[in-house]
Amino acid sequence: MTPDELVALYRDPPDGVRVNMIMSLDGAAEFGGRAGPLSDANDQDLLLALRGYADVVLVGAGTVRAEGYGPVRLTADQCVERWERWGVESVPPIAVVTHTGRVPASLFAAPAQRPILVTTAHLAHAHPELHEHADLLIAGDTAVDLTAAVAALQTKGMRRILCEGGPTLLDELVADDLVDEMCLTISPTLAATAETDRPGAHTLTAPVRLALGHVVTVEDYVYLRYVRPGHDASG
Repeated sequence: MTPDELVALYRDPPDGVRVNMIMSLDGAAEFGGRAGPLSDANDQDLLLALRGYADVVLVGAGTVRAEGYGPVRLTADQCVERWERWGVESVPPIAVVTHTGRVPASLFAAPAQRPILVTTAHLAHAHPELHEHADLLIAGDTAVDLTAAVAALQTKGMRRILCEGGPTLLDELVADDLVDEMCLTISPTLAATAETDRPGAHTLTAPVRLALGHVVTVEDYVYLRYVRPGHDASG
């Protein structure tokens, strides 16, 4: 399958929350605090393509800080497709779920594209200056109510919501039964990111890449076999 054929499989987003995540073979969602080392060019192209099918990109503040998020950038072709399919001219904003208001300056790199801070009434009252560079969506008094946040986004016309993580936000969306579609990239890597206090414990300096032996689907289950490159995967 070509990269273009891969992207074509995702052209019909749900009217609701679509989650796009990556995970290593040993279950890590990041390496060194970032998802980037687990990714590759095709996965990055897919991430950018999915943004073109969304009305808003929902992300946890920790991920925004770790990955140095900036405003969404779309290609000319993506803008044309959005207009032809949905009559939408605007670029999807980044909506950051935050209890502290701590977000990187990179998020405000395009003044015309104001991000949305999904936060609490308590934080909005304590930090009125947040209004200067972002639109605030208040969802809860002292803790963010994601059910209320998703409903508010959709009421504002942002019905196709793309969530890019991180794991904590995903857990909360799942717990609130808000996930309508899960797009999961399995990275062919071993990341070993679990912390350990064992004296002399080894740590990886980069994810270890394995090769695909086979992929089989049986009744909605995907069975993957990965092997060290150069090893015979035929058994």
